[in-house]
Amino acid sequence: MAIFLNDVSRTFGEYLLIPGLTTRLCVPSNISLRTPLVKYKVGEMPDIRLNIPFVSAIMQSVSGPELAIELARYGGISFIYGSQPIDSQVEMVRRVKKFKAGFVVSDSNLTPEHRLTDVLALIGRTGHSTIGVTDDGTPNGKLLGLVTSRDFRAEKDDHSMKVKYFMTPFEKLYVGKTGISLSEANQIIWEHKLNILPIIDADRNLAYFVFRKDYDGHRENPYELSGEDKTLRVGAGINTRDYEKRIPALLDAGVDVLCIDSSDGYSEWQRDTLRWIREQYGDTLRVGAGNVVDREGFEYLVDAGADFVKVGIGGGSICITREQKGIGRGQATALIDVAQARNEYLRKTGLYIPLCSDGGLVHDYHMVLALAMGADFLMMGRYFARFDESPSKKLRIGNNYVKEYWGEGSNRAQNWQRYDLGGMAESLKFEEGVDSYVPYAGKMKDNLDITLGKIKATLCSCGAVTLDELQRNAKITLVSSTSIVEGGAHDVILKEQT
Repeated sequence: MAIFLNDVSRTFGEYLLIPGLTTRLCVPSNISLRTPLVKYKVGEMPDIRLNIPFVSAIMQSVSGPELAIELARYGGISFIYGSQPIDSQVEMVRRVKKFKAGFVVSDSNLTPEHRLTDVLALIGRTGHSTIGVTDDGTPNGKLLGLVTSRDFRAEKDDHSMKVKYFMTPFEKLYVGKTGISLSEANQIIWEHKLNILPIIDADRNLAYFVFRKDYDGHRENPYELSGEDKTLRVGAGINTRDYEKRIPALLDAGVDVLCIDSSDGYSEWQRDTLRWIREQYGDTLRVGAGNVVDREGFEYLVDAGADFVKVGIGGGSICITREQKGIGRGQATALIDVAQARNEYLRKTGLYIPLCSDGGLVHDYHMVLALAMGADFLMMGRYFARFDESPSKKLRIGNNYVKEYWGEGSNRAQNWQRYDLGGMAESLKFEEGVDSYVPYAGKMKDNLDITLGKIKATLCSCGAVTLDELQRNAKITLVSSTSIVEGGAHDVILKEQT
């Protein structure tokens, strides 16, 4: 007969936080959201700490290089998806590691022989009004000039006119040389009242652009997550099949941390992968594992060598594992159980194993509940898929803009390796994820500022100024179904929003 657990499988929506004493210190400007990413000994510092407790999901529709760059600039980290050929994943990691804050690689380039119609098409496709004119039309070709919106009049000029006749030629440009610091580049921009400064190498090849409009953004971004070499931190997802080839290639590209991507991490396949990593690289390579939903899964992966453990099966908005297989656990219950196991492991060994809560976050306040219940950081897919920086397409459906969002367990992802079924993998014929849309939300920064503001305000109400204080002092209560209704607007007629 099966083993029956007495606890109810609960979600974050069934809990509320009880206010704590809000002291004079509990103001948003004093709140620190720093949190460990990888395991460490008590009394020591972890090798990698996040400045905000957010990581992006290991998904094709979420974690590309653009989102990885933006999230690292604001203090989190992305795990570039592994459901792709090794070479393309490696190139994505390289793009993140080559990024220099303020130094932008041009993604809008033409040759002098292109025409105004090509300029207009490129602007329509990318939304960028600054175009580098190079000898071969590539981002790193020899710089011959620039085209901006001030160089042509789309409504009056002949659309067949070649770029070389209306571009600003190289001879009239102010440029910087590679090796210049961002502060030096910004000084040139301010002295000469420029909107853009091209950066070229010794052979006059275009390397970067520095934009005037980014100046304030750099000053307002003190939480950038970078390593000792000043490059942005970036992670990558791996599977339990080709890791012997994939991992060395990712390390060569400069990856900072890895995570085994699977819907069910309590498996011998993950144990074997972790053991191979420890045999080859010792403790120098940081790798997370999962997903699990109970203490047995947690202890199994930690004993195998995991640096952090992901918690959650079936709670993601696009995940249908519970429907298809009847496997999973309510995210709140799973997290509470695993966090208790983590704390016992800490008392026994002196090692702290960070937990990543993956899935089940419907509202922003759920994030604080997850952190209070023991999560050190949150992995999110739907949240990040809505932004400009995610790799999926933006579409208009009816009167609304949406972005495509699909699960790694869907047919579209074609990624059966993550299910750890050994020789059965080739015969897996059903899906564990759906293909869907999410409402388009604009730029990451605008949304992230609001979310982080809510989290900090909630910590203040709980009487905590750090995540550690939140976990130690937060009070949480179960709510009834009628209490949930009471918590929203009720018994009023809402005005229509204009």
